[in-house]
Amino acid sequence: MAAEYSSNFTQPCVPKFDGDYDHWSLIMENLLRSKEYWSVVQTGYKEPGEEEVLSTAYQKALDDAKLKDLKAKNYLFQSIDKSILKTITRKETAKQLWESMKVKYQGNARVQQAQLQRLRRSFKILEMKIGESITDYFRRVMIVANDMRNCGEDMPDVKIVEKVLRTLTENFNYVVCSIEESKDIDQLMVYELQSSLLVHEQKV
Repeated sequence: MAAEYSSNFTQPCVPKFDGDYDHWSLIMENLLRSKEYWSVVQTGYKEPGEEEVLSTAYQKALDDAKLKDLKAKNYLFQSIDKSILKTITRKETAKQLWESMKVKYQGNARVQQAQLQRLRRSFKILEMKIGESITDYFRRVMIVANDMRNCGEDMPDVKIVEKVLRTLTENFNYVVCSIEESKDIDQLMVYELQSSLLVHEQKV
């Protein structure tokens, strides 16, 4: 029976940290709770003073806490890439390591969210300027769109295509109507739209 149990036993999958702190911390906390190590990550343990006399019960509780801490830290070490671990100074205990990750990446997530909100506003008010070339306008649009993508925004081509078609100057009105009537906007790629508009611009 022991051999059969051993052959069927599988280690839990340790989630790899991929930069998404909120998702990683949720999955990792659940794993550590399931292994009954979360308490030591959450509260840590206190080392006694050098001259402090410990009761047998206290010493046993301390040894148990240290063992849990080592096991919890082992899971964290498996989850966090060594390149990230090298940038974290406080990692002597599981609690220190967890808090260091929270400070380093949850703060960054808030900054990223604030930046994304700013980019969304910028994208919303983008309009082609009178006298501006198609190439220059597309360059401005794509800079904002790619920055939004880098911040995690879902930015498919159709969203950019629709934005450009709505915000061109009046001299492009008839070609916009022609494109909307002759092409499936949902399937139109950004580079295809740019090519069509460049042809019109050259004729004008």
